[in-house]
Amino acid sequence: MKPKKILIVEDEKTQAQLLADVLKKHGYNASFCLDVERAKGKVPEVDIVLVDYKLGKRSGMELIDWIRENDIPVGIIMITAFGSIELAVEAVKRGADDFLSKPINAEELSLRLEKVYEKISLKKEVEYLRDKFSIVESLEDFPFRSAKMKNVIRLIEKAAETDANILITGETGTGKERVAELIHTHSKRRRGPFVRVNICAIPETLLESELFGAEKGAYTGADRRMIGKFEEANGGTLLLDEIADLPLGSQVKLLRAVQNKKIMRLGSSKEIEVDVRIIATTNKNIEEEVYQGNFREDLYYRLNVLRIYIPPLRERTEDIVVLVNYFMKKFSKREGKRIKGITREAMEKLLNYNYPGNVRELENIMERAIIITGDDQIKEEDIILDFSIRKEEDFVEGKSLGQLLEEREKEIILRALNKCNWVKTKAAEMLRISERKLRYRMERLGIE
Repeated sequence: MKPKKILIVEDEKTQAQLLADVLKKHGYNASFCLDVERAKGKVPEVDIVLVDYKLGKRSGMELIDWIRENDIPVGIIMITAFGSIELAVEAVKRGADDFLSKPINAEELSLRLEKVYEKISLKKEVEYLRDKFSIVESLEDFPFRSAKMKNVIRLIEKAAETDANILITGETGTGKERVAELIHTHSKRRRGPFVRVNICAIPETLLESELFGAEKGAYTGADRRMIGKFEEANGGTLLLDEIADLPLGSQVKLLRAVQNKKIMRLGSSKEIEVDVRIIATTNKNIEEEVYQGNFREDLYYRLNVLRIYIPPLRERTEDIVVLVNYFMKKFSKREGKRIKGITREAMEKLLNYNYPGNVRELENIMERAIIITGDDQIKEEDIILDFSIRKEEDFVEGKSLGQLLEEREKEIILRALNKCNWVKTKAAEMLRISERKLRYRMERLGIE
């Protein structure tokens, strides 16, 4: 069993050191802080806080208030030379688990510590069980039936229990961001920030300042200090969406930040410590990107500690029915329509489709169907598919070569736009045409 971590908050250094030495002799992992502000940074890392009532011009009550306001699961014992029943009652009211007067008896302190530790351990166990149950409860907007998705949920639960970096892979539209959100919401970092960064949406020249921040005057137009996403996510989770699109130059700096848990703002020489858990996503074959030299192998291993792969919808067709029913209820309510169900022909059409856009595409299809239907049932003609798999005979029935080529061009452009999250600059680069030409073709083909 690991030794229990105790933090002593005492403004007299000699007293704090003496108490820490006594606790270490009794088998505890003890450290100390001399003021409230420094203690705040260490509180989340320990099991029990021993806080003195009088801390210079400040009071230990301030630290108790801060711990309980932030709902940090640690035990608290207040220690003071000014012992009184009134003070003890006040400390307990504000969140202390126990109260001791100076001079402190080492044996009595050890006994009190064990009781508080037992109490806080039970509380953590209850929270853990509640969180595991609430993962299932929170899946109302993430319905599934397939064994493949049950395995994904099992991995989400495992990921929520650890603080390790996570790599989520899968095609566009499978729900990678939602999975990342679920992991954060049920992790011990859930009270911290959840910050999203879409790598594709940020020009390469701005990536460094966006991630790590910049000092005033660091570059033309930097008229004030800019806080980067790493600092913004301190104490929480940073989601790096489409990590495989990160340029090699930026990968070096990201690797350094992930390894050292330190960043440096653009235009500064001072390192800043950050406590951030990384969740990265990609729709690319990242191993192939490493092999091709487009993605650093060392960064890949830092991010790929726990891997979650979300299978495409075409590989889990048993989920289509539950998703259709979920989207039907969702959009019927929004549109104020009383849709009773869906016809067999319409459902068969949905079940026989290949969904290149995955769940996101199915959502779009159902939203459109609810809007255009004039009946209380979704019919086959209400189901409009964007990228239907064409049979060979479709190419000879009533369509000219020009029409067929236009349809194919539209399909390719839409795929590129979806892959780049509709960032036209990126899509144009992928298609190797100018952005102006892409906009012209989108207008000609009726792509909004």
